[in-house]
Amino acid sequence: MTSNTPRLVLSGISKRYPTVIANQGIDLTVRAGEIHALLGENGAGKSTLMKIVYGVTKPDAGDIVWEGREVTIDSPAQARRLGIGMVFQHFALFESLTVAENISLSLDEPESIQALSGRITEVSQRYGLPIDPSRMVHTMSVGERQRVEIVRCLLQNPKLLIMDEPTSVLTPQAVLVLFDTLRRLAAEGCSILYISHKLDEIRALCDTATVLRGGKVTGYANPKQETSSQLARLMIGTDLPECASQPQEAGPVLMEVKDLSLHSADPFGTHLQHIDLQVRAGEIVGIAGISGNGQKELLAAISGEVPQEAAHTVTLCGQAVGRMNPAQRRSVGLTFVPEERLGRGAVPPMSLSNNALLTGARQGMVQLGVIQRQATTTFARAVIERFKVACGGPTALATSLSGGNLQKFIVGREIMLKPKVMVVSQPTWGVDVGAAMLIRQALIDLRNQGVAILVISEELDELFMISDRMAVIANGQLSPALPTASTNPEQIGLQMSGQQVG
Repeated sequence: MTSNTPRLVLSGISKRYPTVIANQGIDLTVRAGEIHALLGENGAGKSTLMKIVYGVTKPDAGDIVWEGREVTIDSPAQARRLGIGMVFQHFALFESLTVAENISLSLDEPESIQALSGRITEVSQRYGLPIDPSRMVHTMSVGERQRVEIVRCLLQNPKLLIMDEPTSVLTPQAVLVLFDTLRRLAAEGCSILYISHKLDEIRALCDTATVLRGGKVTGYANPKQETSSQLARLMIGTDLPECASQPQEAGPVLMEVKDLSLHSADPFGTHLQHIDLQVRAGEIVGIAGISGNGQKELLAAISGEVPQEAAHTVTLCGQAVGRMNPAQRRSVGLTFVPEERLGRGAVPPMSLSNNALLTGARQGMVQLGVIQRQATTTFARAVIERFKVACGGPTALATSLSGGNLQKFIVGREIMLKPKVMVVSQPTWGVDVGAAMLIRQALIDLRNQGVAILVISEELDELFMISDRMAVIANGQLSPALPTASTNPEQIGLQMSGQQVG
């Protein structure tokens, strides 16, 4: 490979599925040391294209040239041998194994767990993404699992690093550390293909961008010379929608958590300490925090996944529900969006209409113990249309959707179940900018209808955009919820780091 030879050239790449053309005649060139953004809406074909480069998916047509030589990449193992590494948006980790055991499965050459653990510790600390090699994956939060995926890839010393939404669950501080790492890798000659819906990140990090829409290349840009609005217009073809939220007087308390202390059964979990929280009718309360500080435990206590000994620790609509299970709490008026889309928010091999049934059985979808198929299909279709879910219709399997489109369906499903109280974790994780605004506006509209909404998110911009009041969770403690207008990102950032909480 000469200094002028591109590292990767894609020519005419096409991939068709039964219900959608994912890629159609795509051309893409990436040079050594270049940080190249791939932009597009959910379902535009970005992840499919990257899976083709990594050997997970085979193209129907087109050529791949790697360092001046035409290649056929039949498997991820072959991609790794060429020097291609990928951090997936959806994690490929076995929950019953440790971090080191998971990473060892991706190695092309055997290595002792002890030696590998030392390398994991060294690399993770060097790049500011600390992880414990001996920790079981099932005990880790989403943000911590993201670190494992990134470190696993960095251990391979790749020539081309593909990153699919790598910062979706990282804190602002962790993002800065990651960016420093990526810039250092690029300076050393590593090429980076970067997929993100966070346009400010694209503008700060990337040298060039290729824009996809509907599976086709629709343009190229230098992100540093474009505004976020201009990039959004290239992605979605129209101006970026804006959220409209007007202050309103909140009503009575519809959800209350009172003096909740919870000893986590997870040895790596976070114990909750005397949590007090109120959410009123017609308000959105946002909770900020670095992943792994008790969010998972708090959500489990509120949703009913971990019932409490004392019924009064959680109150919904005036009813003490601390001892109730999730289904019983839903019958009181609660809907719930977990942070894990696949397996918790939706069952991957089931259709969207059946996934709607999982939480909507009380909404006329089951009568006298009989599933009303027409009702489930009608409901799923309504969610798809209202939230602009790109899919093959109500019969499409959840696993066939892009991450962002599945997130739109899950959030839309819970909103359209007409809750009295709604709890949402990471509402716009992996969702494109246009769809993120759609979801945020839907939450605001629901709040305007008198619903009490609790949003847990690591996106500070999102929380400041939609929240009436904000609190911070750190080390299992929750700060008092303050009016959003009376605080600022700097103050919230200090609390997220564990200062000024209480």
